[in-house]
Amino acid sequence: MATIQWRPEVNALTIPQSYTVRYMPQKVFGYNELAAEIARDNPLWDEEMIKAVILAHDKTIMKQLINGNKVTLEDAFSYSLSFHARLNEPDDPLPPVEDMLRVKVSASRAFVREVRKEARLERLPMNEKLPLITSAEDTKFKLDNVLNPGGVLRLTGSNLFFEEDAPDYGCTLTGTQSGQTEQGVFASISNSEILLVPNIPAQENPWNNEYQVSITTQYTEHGTSRTGIYRRMLRTPLALTGFGQPETIEVGILTGDATAPYVQALGATMTADETLRIQAILDLRTDRLLVSLLDMHEEGASGPEVAITADGNYSLSGFSESAVSALDIRVNNYAALKEMIRNDYSGRLVDVLEVTV
Repeated sequence: MATIQWRPEVNALTIPQSYTVRYMPQKVFGYNELAAEIARDNPLWDEEMIKAVILAHDKTIMKQLINGNKVTLEDAFSYSLSFHARLNEPDDPLPPVEDMLRVKVSASRAFVREVRKEARLERLPMNEKLPLITSAEDTKFKLDNVLNPGGVLRLTGSNLFFEEDAPDYGCTLTGTQSGQTEQGVFASISNSEILLVPNIPAQENPWNNEYQVSITTQYTEHGTSRTGIYRRMLRTPLALTGFGQPETIEVGILTGDATAPYVQALGATMTADETLRIQAILDLRTDRLLVSLLDMHEEGASGPEVAITADGNYSLSGFSESAVSALDIRVNNYAALKEMIRNDYSGRLVDVLEVTV
């Protein structure tokens, strides 16, 4: 019988020391996996139809919440809204909706009671100490998860220290499509921070600008090797050259390890060279991508969002005071792009573009 796995973890907030119980999911199920399970238990039902019904179920619940209704599925789940806001006076204006509106999903007592009745628990051993990389920042652009060949990469976390001259330990950059290099130029190495000048391996195609960073170390003289991999992808800037000219070479952007680019930049209307960013956000409410141009500062200037729902050509307008007033793109594989953004980038993918005339 399948089990619910857990492991003890140190609770650093208690004296004397105590331990918390952490749930460890064995798998993560999405729409495809749920549809496959339902089809396996109900052979007469078509898997694609099941997936479509689940998606329609979610969209219908969302619509009812937007209409101000509460949805209660007897002996299962309840969907409702709440507000997280404080008013000093009853006639004060409300905060922005995105700051105060909350969606609540709660399980019924019958549902929880049945899960508890059938649950079988399995204890896992405590985690061994591993290098934990919690953030990666390019110190030149001051942007997270950017791998800039002209900057310095700052890694922060815990248990990061390794001996720089140890042959089997260090920091590695690996392209998700191809290429791997051991890093050799460090400004500092400590348990909580590493500063390095990145040596970036070439990948198979120019649009393959996605990398993983990992650290391997040994905590005791005769201990085993421990490797920690940063959970987010790093992306290098992409060069868009000759984009103010009639004859422009198309450049692949917004792609991972694929052998053909999901999106291509076709040309630009511009008055000078500029480094900017292109952002693609997955809008779950409308099941579409919202793409826009951004400046090089988080929470900085941005151009209007363009909704993308299928393959085809689109034009993105620039932001205020940008030398690039428009960037033309072509989406070659909308389905793969959306899946990558959902599964690998938590709904938001950003590329740095060095656009030159």
